[in-house]
Amino acid sequence: MTTLNIKSKFLKSIFVVFITVLYINGCSSTSHIGHMMSESITYNQQKTIPYIENALGSYNWVITTDEKDAQNYFKQGMQLRWAYNVNEAAISMLEARRIDPNCAMCYWGEAFALGSFINGHMTEENSIYAREAILKASELSKDFANEIEQDLINASIVRYPENYQFENRRDTDLLFAEQMKNLYEKYPNNHEIATIYAVALFVLEDRRATRSLQDPNIIRLNEVLLSVLNEDLKHPGACHLYIHLTESTMDPGLALPCAKFLSDTVPVASHIQHMPSHTYNEIGMWGDSVRANIKAIHSDIKASRSEGFSYAPSHNLHMLLYSASYDGQGAIAIQAGKDYTKLTNNSMYEVSTLVRFGKYDEVLINEDRPSNDMGQSLWLFSKGYSSLKLGNLSLAKEYAEEIHIITRTTEEFFRFDSVSALSTTLYNMLLGEILLAEGNIEESLNAFEEAVRAEDSLNFNEPEALPFSARHWLGSALYNLNRFNRAEMVYKVELLDHPNNGWSLYGLKESLRAQNKEYEQIEDQFNNSWSRSDTLIVGSKF
Repeated sequence: MTTLNIKSKFLKSIFVVFITVLYINGCSSTSHIGHMMSESITYNQQKTIPYIENALGSYNWVITTDEKDAQNYFKQGMQLRWAYNVNEAAISMLEARRIDPNCAMCYWGEAFALGSFINGHMTEENSIYAREAILKASELSKDFANEIEQDLINASIVRYPENYQFENRRDTDLLFAEQMKNLYEKYPNNHEIATIYAVALFVLEDRRATRSLQDPNIIRLNEVLLSVLNEDLKHPGACHLYIHLTESTMDPGLALPCAKFLSDTVPVASHIQHMPSHTYNEIGMWGDSVRANIKAIHSDIKASRSEGFSYAPSHNLHMLLYSASYDGQGAIAIQAGKDYTKLTNNSMYEVSTLVRFGKYDEVLINEDRPSNDMGQSLWLFSKGYSSLKLGNLSLAKEYAEEIHIITRTTEEFFRFDSVSALSTTLYNMLLGEILLAEGNIEESLNAFEEAVRAEDSLNFNEPEALPFSARHWLGSALYNLNRFNRAEMVYKVELLDHPNNGWSLYGLKESLRAQNKEYEQIEDQFNNSWSRSDTLIVGSKF
């Protein structure tokens, strides 16, 4: 019986561009094994940063200072903080208080940028600098700050305790959230206070989790962020957080109204350009996701020329190849996979996007085997599947056995997923194809269903680790075995997980047609979904 469990989250214009992304100099560092989105910076007060006016948007928080340049750097610092360029944000605040040594809020901004955020907690080393900054801000606030600034500065002191201990950070985070709660109640209409309160609340939540809009903590976060967004859809900090809040709920489209504006709020900060795609992917706006990440990659390139700000460029490439794969834009997906190899020295997405679009000959000549278990699993799957499709069954079996060994021995994680679960998914997808080629039909279907179960065990991730779905393989096998009703069910479930993707719409359309069921509406959906594609398909996988 086909497994119909889906990921816990769901218990629930033609655009052509040629991109060449080389190694991006000067970009924020990211881990090559999973390009983790945390950024634990080592703060260097000797660094300087230019004020890049053309990279910034209209958002501004006017503070107490008579120095125009200090205000400009504070503006840049806050925009970068909302874009998660926390290192550049802290240095921008440092520049601001160098220009105006009496600027209390510039010191506060330096501390704020060094503090915890949802992609990384404050380090013990940085807490020393942050505490110095917040205490200086408090001292200056008596003479150089208005009432609300004084209240914010003093409420923030608890966030930077003397002898801060990373392992005990939750106690510190709870104290700060309580202080911001009081401040929010005093200033309920102040958008900056509300957004900082939301920052304090979000740090208390699990970073990667399926969220329920009925959870009291999520309800509170939702209320606080909407108090800003209902009046200002273009607030970069509030919208950024709202996308993260809603993306793993049953209603990720709640963030769409602000997501449409977000990429222009800090026009050349790559993470802000990228962020709308977290919403677009979840609601099946794959073409918009492709465009968002191309913009992000362009910002990464501009950053290498000191014309903008880069954050997690490998993540942007991953999201691009993922969304382009689901959108049928093969040339873009494959190029992004190749650029991912150049940037990370890991070829796993180069070969897997080639498999997604049936370029088996190119896979077979790739000898750039990754060193980590996740990369090896995708590389081995791609080599094995391509070998099988080109007639070499025995070699495919050898690759499958190598993946099987990884499933039993790996202790690695890719982002927040067990590589064992990911490699189990890939192993069973390849095993299913091998068994099918040998005529072992039921064993083959069992393997595909095991791949689906392993994939369903994965945590919420955006993007997911694999640029394809195991159900595309299961549905294809069922359809080719004339088990059209079961194939129909598989594709319907898959579309809950990846709405509006053409691979599943095509499979569903053909499964309905084969049963003499109405399929015209699904055909229209497929044609619309595939309108940007450069690839003709005759099934849900090659």
